[in-house]
Amino acid sequence: MNKLKDSPGGSRIVITVIGPDRVGIIAAVSAILAEKGVNILDISQTIMQEFFVMVLMADMKEATIDLVNLKDLLARKGEELRVQIDAQHEDVFNFMHRI
Repeated sequence: MNKLKDSPGGSRIVITVIGPDRVGIIAAVSAILAEKGVNILDISQTIMQEFFVMVLMADMKEATIDLVNLKDLLARKGEELRVQIDAQHEDVFNFMHRI
């Protein structure tokens, strides 16, 4: 059940990944999203000094998982990869990062 699809702000989420660079980070995150029916809309990644930084916009309209469980799944994968992965509804992300 996807509670985001009926929310006023829509079904888009922002996923951030920060940590030491290593092979397979993008593959691991995108595999989880694909498995759970979450569509990647846009992705930006860079290396800042030795740190991998990625911001990903995704749509949960067809997701087979809710945001709370997706956050948990991504956080566990982040621990395995030794990076911090967080996901939040687009409205929350915009509110937290406004100037």
